[in-house]
Amino acid sequence: MSPCPSVSLFLIFFLTSLQAASADGGNTNIIDETCKKCTQEDPNISYRFCVASLESNPDSHHTDLGGLGLISIKLLRHNMTHTRSYTKKLLKSKKMDPFIKACLQDCLELYSDAVSTLKEAIRAYKDEKYDDTKINLSSVIDASTTCEDGFAEKDMASPLAVRNKDAFQLSALALSIVTMYSRSSY
Repeated sequence: MSPCPSVSLFLIFFLTSLQAASADGGNTNIIDETCKKCTQEDPNISYRFCVASLESNPDSHHTDLGGLGLISIKLLRHNMTHTRSYTKKLLKSKKMDPFIKACLQDCLELYSDAVSTLKEAIRAYKDEKYDDTKINLSSVIDASTTCEDGFAEKDMASPLAVRNKDAFQLSALALSIVTMYSRSSY
């Protein structure tokens, strides 16, 4: 058997790997560039958080800035939906401080409203109504901070602190990307 077939296989493998790397590299660049711009425009967004969040969605590796906008809104909706479910679970606890329970009920209402608002934001974004999308996202940012503020009234530790921080950053990220995209679309 001649060495040519193995060389050919190696060459095919090398070219395929090179093509895959360059295709992913281009999309990794859009994530990298987008996250750098977001962190420059909004100090509330962590670069590492931005990259990790966007890369967690497999579609982000095959999209453009407009696609990242939709992905970021969907990531936020997913986060808020899970936080709402987690809050419901916490509220089922029998032994809970009445103040914490009241705060959690307020948070549940805030997150429930936010999930509905995000459904509207996705519709508006798909309809290219970017001002409406930004208004919806701006109102959602307040959900996580208002939730945290409730616990802070009596210096109580929030059982949703990490989730609220993530929701805030995802909200800021989605708003930043949608703002960038809407500027480039006009």
